[in-house]
Amino acid sequence: MKKILAFGASNSKESINKTFATFVANQIEDATITVADLNELELPIYSPDLEAEIGIPENAHKFRTLIEESDGIVISLAEYNGMITTAFKNLWDWTSRVDMKIWKNKPMFLMAASPGGRGGANALKVTKELLPHFGGNVITDFSLPSFFQNFSEEGIKDETLNNDLNHKINLFQNSLN
Repeated sequence: MKKILAFGASNSKESINKTFATFVANQIEDATITVADLNELELPIYSPDLEAEIGIPENAHKFRTLIEESDGIVISLAEYNGMITTAFKNLWDWTSRVDMKIWKNKPMFLMAASPGGRGGANALKVTKELLPHFGGNVITDFSLPSFFQNFSEEGIKDETLNNDLNHKINLFQNSLN
């Protein structure tokens, strides 16, 4: 049985991206899912001075362990002002101080969802380009625009988007074998 780490890259208590990442991860067959919550991995804002003063906080080590213990990673990015959230970037910064290649070449399904019509396209594009420099192995990616119109607990309402998502879930799942 494969171990999947899933999380929404947001610290919103009502994160649509956590909901979406959890939904997609649960579509993976023969897998156990660990859903990480960025609120449980809170860290002070990274700075070299703070690192020299306090060292690397325990939550950065916890996140690294979650990655190491997984066979694959499902991330859904939130987009704030065209970029990833500060909470996710800060977690990434601190964890990269433990090991620069934090993603350990694990297969990744990178997604973004937003209430707007672009579906987090900017955050998705930038993150997809950066991940390989940090040991990221992006197998596929998916953008879900207009989350509240297109998503339900049963899945994606739009047939074209749903077919595309299912195809990409299969690509990701096949990379785990």
